[in-house]
Amino acid sequence: MAGGFFTPSVTSWIPGVNSQKKQMCFDWGPGEMLVCETSFNKKEKSEMVAGCPFIHIIRKDIDVYSKILRKLFNESHGIFVGLQRIEEELTGKSRKAQLVRVSKNYRSVIRACMEEMHQFAVADKDSAIGRQFSSQVSILSAVELIWNLCEILFIEVAPAGPLLLYLLDWVRLHVCEVDSLSADVLGSENPSKHESFWNLVTTLVLQGRLDEARQMLSKEADSNPTSAGMCRVLGDLMRTMPILSPGNTQTLTELELRWQHWHEECERHLQDGTFASNPHLESLCKVLLGDDAALLEHKELLSNWYHFLVTRLLYSQPTVKPMDLHLYAQSSLDLFLGGESSPEPLDNILMAAFEFDIHQVIKECSIALSNWWFVAHLTDLLDHCKLLQSHNLYFGSNMREFLLLEYASGLFAHHSLWQLGVDYCDHCPELGRVSLELHIERIPLTTEQKALKVLRVCEQRQMTEQVRSICKVLAMKAVRNNRLGSALSWSIRAKDAAFATLVSDRFLRDYCERGCFSDLDLIDNLGPAMMLSDRLTFLGKYREFHRLYGEKCFVDAASLLLSLMTSQIAPRSFWMTLLTDALPLLEQKQVIFSAEQTYELLRCLEDLTSGRPLCGEPDAQQLQDDDIETTKVEILRLALARNLARSIIKEGSLEGS
Repeated sequence: MAGGFFTPSVTSWIPGVNSQKKQMCFDWGPGEMLVCETSFNKKEKSEMVAGCPFIHIIRKDIDVYSKILRKLFNESHGIFVGLQRIEEELTGKSRKAQLVRVSKNYRSVIRACMEEMHQFAVADKDSAIGRQFSSQVSILSAVELIWNLCEILFIEVAPAGPLLLYLLDWVRLHVCEVDSLSADVLGSENPSKHESFWNLVTTLVLQGRLDEARQMLSKEADSNPTSAGMCRVLGDLMRTMPILSPGNTQTLTELELRWQHWHEECERHLQDGTFASNPHLESLCKVLLGDDAALLEHKELLSNWYHFLVTRLLYSQPTVKPMDLHLYAQSSLDLFLGGESSPEPLDNILMAAFEFDIHQVIKECSIALSNWWFVAHLTDLLDHCKLLQSHNLYFGSNMREFLLLEYASGLFAHHSLWQLGVDYCDHCPELGRVSLELHIERIPLTTEQKALKVLRVCEQRQMTEQVRSICKVLAMKAVRNNRLGSALSWSIRAKDAAFATLVSDRFLRDYCERGCFSDLDLIDNLGPAMMLSDRLTFLGKYREFHRLYGEKCFVDAASLLLSLMTSQIAPRSFWMTLLTDALPLLEQKQVIFSAEQTYELLRCLEDLTSGRPLCGEPDAQQLQDDDIETTKVEILRLALARNLARSIIKEGSLEGS
């Protein structure tokens, strides 16, 4: 669906769909879009045209499915969380140093990812996958280029003087072909005779690497005595060029005066024809003078306009002020392109940065990039630098939150990265919780392990409704898989009385069919949870009756059995089972049920068989028509009558004594 970071948007062709003949309909989800054909023809003719019977899923953010980019997302997540913990009390240099360190950490993660991707691209350079990796390498390189420039201008806030040193490092880091060229030239038998020797020297000068350029000139002087004097003079000019080094205490005014004298000396040598007999050395002297025409003669070696800009500043405006950067940047862009081509999206982004227009940088990047990773993290960092405090969006959120939540929404579409998305929502105080609630409900609960992770997230944040919803979903899955213990556990956790009743009925039905309970540990340890519903209470108490009976506590078991029937907790359909459970107690040598209790049991039996069942429960009528049930009833009546006689005799003898 999405194209590259700096490529035009790509049209996605859907197989089997003819958009010329049929209208399409679509619906966006949290991380993907559903597309299908409608039955409406685009043309007015009513002929039936065979359509596409499928619904297609188009992913909104495909980058989360890249294994290498997933490492970028994981590593940057840790940096992001650490940034949120930076103490607000830190001010001045200490806070600035921390923010610069965070920025460098982000860039190191980008570069590590870029290097790994480059290895894959080299390994599969002839395949489509290899070409895709190569494209991603150039994308990540551009991203790091932009981030580095923003770090210099917005976070380091380098003043005039040091600003140029930062920009030189910026160019050297991102225009690195000179290193491989240097290895080729120096690896030859006679470097000064190598076909790329002067290209190497010129490139070193263009990047301000004057010490290395002097070393190369010394090789030319050794192998060509006729130019030795000129090489020595040019080398001395390079050596004496005034540059504000980091530990230097000289003022900008002093630097400007020294630089002006040096510049005049270079110009004098050029006018005196010192290098007239050697076009290469003469060209290098013109470069040292910052001559635009001379610089543009080496357009291929400069490779891009921002390299041209920094070289131009180095040799013409070494003490350029930050506020003037955009003027030189615009003129450098115009000169370099020369009206032959239009600026690319990357050019517009860099130009916005040179203009110190942070919001335009973010806007241009949001349009050009295929995902929200870059703009979300850069905006968050700039927000911590107090640079975005006044910028609120018209729909209520601030820019930082909007971009972070957009990025998080892409993470929630992934089967494991959703856990990172939770932290991004947590650090958005205005709309983060609402967004998290919406996304957490849409996470596919494919395994119980994943469900437990999601549930833990919800419980830690007191998201009661989401906890209940997830537990109900898991309870339904467990019921469908006939895992009644798990289903009951989830329904209790969800505090869903209706579903707990349903599962309890399934337990009782299984008991009637099999004659024993499953998941005894769960039922034995229900505790206060059994009060969630009457049916669950009955299930717990009925299991307690069986435990008492097994422990030969017959009197307590009998009292509990009778209370289950007389309190109306037991479902009427289960009464016959309870009365049948009473038979062994009625047949004990010791009289267990008192006369009063026996009368209660007789009344329950008569209610069950009298043809007066509760509405909607036809079990009593079925019992009357069933011979087997009739036999059970007769046995119960006989046992109850015998027990009544025994209990009356026992109670009468006790009264007489």
